[in-house]
Amino acid sequence: MVYFPNFAGENRPRMALAFSQKTDTEITVIIARYPVAEAAVIPVLSLAAREFGSLTDEVIELVAARLKVPVPRVLASATFYTMLPRKPVGKFHLQVCTNVSCSLLGADHLMTVLERKLGISRGQTTGDGRITLSEVECLGSCGSAPVMLVNETFHENLDEKDVDRILAELARG
Repeated sequence: MVYFPNFAGENRPRMALAFSQKTDTEITVIIARYPVAEAAVIPVLSLAAREFGSLTDEVIELVAARLKVPVPRVLASATFYTMLPRKPVGKFHLQVCTNVSCSLLGADHLMTVLERKLGISRGQTTGDGRITLSEVECLGSCGSAPVMLVNETFHENLDEKDVDRILAELARG
């Protein structure tokens, strides 16, 4: 087994990662939309996160190699945007906006309700691995605050009843 230093300088085994044929084809289509490959970093990171479950050091290096973009540029995007998970998330990823508009309209209370009902804190995943609860800065929907993103579905103008309904739907799915 070959060992390589990771971003923190630790040596650990490195497995050979590769995109599936389907994802690689999607990446080719995405790259064609942009005048330079670097502009495709965020959509390709999103595809990579979907395929591998999170953006580990190895996945970031794979994206950088595929786009022929320096690793630090890819890492900068991967660590800046909250919708790009650096560690594995559950089957259902609940992202609650707690920025100004959402907070003023009750997001902090909803986050506390979710923590209590799920039995976890922000940034944690339920013991069964089904639900991850994340606090995010902004989901870009201030006019319909408070908002929560569940995987790729927006839930807006939320109150406690909505949270109960969403959790009941997730329990069935």
